[in-house]
Amino acid sequence: MISVMASCFFFFRVLLLLLTLTDSFVQVFSLGVGINYGQIADNLPSHPRVASLLKSLNISRVKLYDADPNVLVAFSNSNVEFIIGLGNEDLQNMRDPLKAQNWIQQHVQPYLSQTRITCITVGNEILSGNDNQLMLNLVPAMQTVHGALVTLGLDKQVTVTTAHSFNVLGNSYPPSSGTFRENLGQYLQPLLSFHAQTKSPFLINTYPYFAYKENPNQVPLNYVLFQPNQGMIDPKTNLHYDNMLYAQLDAVYAAIKAMGHTDIEVRISETGWPSKGDPNEAGATLENAGLYNRNLMKRIEEKQGTPGHPSVPIDIYVFALFNENLKPGPASERNYGLYYPDGTPVYNIGLQGYLPEMLVISKSTALSFNFLIYLIAFFIFPWELLKS
Repeated sequence: MISVMASCFFFFRVLLLLLTLTDSFVQVFSLGVGINYGQIADNLPSHPRVASLLKSLNISRVKLYDADPNVLVAFSNSNVEFIIGLGNEDLQNMRDPLKAQNWIQQHVQPYLSQTRITCITVGNEILSGNDNQLMLNLVPAMQTVHGALVTLGLDKQVTVTTAHSFNVLGNSYPPSSGTFRENLGQYLQPLLSFHAQTKSPFLINTYPYFAYKENPNQVPLNYVLFQPNQGMIDPKTNLHYDNMLYAQLDAVYAAIKAMGHTDIEVRISETGWPSKGDPNEAGATLENAGLYNRNLMKRIEEKQGTPGHPSVPIDIYVFALFNENLKPGPASERNYGLYYPDGTPVYNIGLQGYLPEMLVISKSTALSFNFLIYLIAFFIFPWELLKS
């Protein structure tokens, strides 16, 4: 009887594996897109359930804002590539080589054998703030964290960078005239040198939604939503832009070039569109959010580059996986998610995803399950059961 039950369990495991593989192959398309997994909420699903959801979506790149060990363990052996984060409050400590090495040994090294951690962001949007001490700590902290990775032999596996708000630009129009704010030069010059030396990407958080929200009468909605429109022509390069995101990305490349670098890759670490907002938040609607993200994903699927860098496919992490109900600020801040916490899509983005239900097995359920296994075993191996 025991051997029969073992055979049945093996049969079910094979069946479940086949169903899982089939599910991954019937996706509308495999996303070449990353996702921001924020957790400022008190109603999110468990990390293993989230891992199952992302697997069903074929999303294999995730950006965290911390180094949550529960997330890293839940995604063990999943082949998901992680960007993890050091908080702004940690920058002072990260200037100390011993503390930086201890942090990596505690938050990175134990997980590398089973979870793919490929990048550490040191702080978030530091240079668009008003804390001069944080600004002064940024590059030294990045250098020290990178040095600790070198010491531990992990620098070929894990890169170091930081994410910037689009507000670090002083000018972005036309794209070819993009420049950084003048007062940030003393911080950006060593930072760009660090990127060039370590071959790490420059990360930018850019939201065309903000431009539309601030000036809905001047910014064409179709231009920011990737919808058909006349677009704009850069008078210096004669390049045509049919959407604002690409223009913003090329403006960042131009700003970096203006500081003497053409050897640094720019990636979009955040972009998205809120599905709901306060009455004064123009454009924050379910329809616009759906259009923005659906059209964006089509562009990513086509491996498009920008007009200024047509041979470099845009590299994007969409913000965000879930609505986060505890985020401060206007209503839009709590409504950027592609999914509600219960796993239902906020709007249709053309993907088939599945958040597993919570499994709670009572004693009666367990007995019913055992009976079902026995019943199936009877039809598959009746002679074995009769002999027992």
